[in-house]
Amino acid sequence: MRLLAIDTSSLACSVALQCGDRIEERHEEQAREHTRLLTPMIRDVVASTGIALSDLDAIALGNGPGSFIGMRIAASVAQGLAHGSGVLIVPVSSLAAVAAEIFATSDAAEVVVAQDAHMNEVYLGIFTRDDDDLPAERISERLQSQTRIEELGEGASATRVAAGFGWQRYPELTEANRPVIGRFSGVHYPRARHLLGLGRAGLRRGDALEPRHLVPAYLRHKVASTPGPKIS
Repeated sequence: MRLLAIDTSSLACSVALQCGDRIEERHEEQAREHTRLLTPMIRDVVASTGIALSDLDAIALGNGPGSFIGMRIAASVAQGLAHGSGVLIVPVSSLAAVAAEIFATSDAAEVVVAQDAHMNEVYLGIFTRDDDDLPAERISERLQSQTRIEELGEGASATRVAAGFGWQRYPELTEANRPVIGRFSGVHYPRARHLLGLGRAGLRRGDALEPRHLVPAYLRHKVASTPGPKIS
């Protein structure tokens, strides 16, 4: 399979290209540099594999939730590439991409992902490991204040891992939920490499879209309708 993956929903700007068993990835964590970094990264991974964009099976897009401006950058670039190359876009949860990295690198059975949503809230996703070792949604992604996450119940589990920058950004959220978290991961942002498996699964399910039908997963509609905050 030939799949290009893009995510700029957070501080990280991340691109990966899979061509058969080969994966080329470029990943940098720099605030407010996505516009400068993204297109050269894509050119670099494409040149490294020697394929044409029109040869892709699809583009896997980290579709948020996350930074409003970052999501718009990746969505616009993905739409332009897809339109020009005649390929489809598979929207993938950026929170699930974080969980996918945890499942790929640990024995975690459940991952609780929290990303900074500003306004003293996080974007929350809770994922279990499916039969293909990919994230499966336990709850619908939503906003969460710095309080106890009710869906986590009362008991701690050694195989429940918390990941995402939101836990570091909001210590009160961490303290409120520490009794029910097995361990906290240092994985803060989505990597495009871990979008690839989710993109392949989405392609098999028929989730691929024409670029004009793409709708970013903003979650907070108030922010989506006004100028968004800078990526931080």
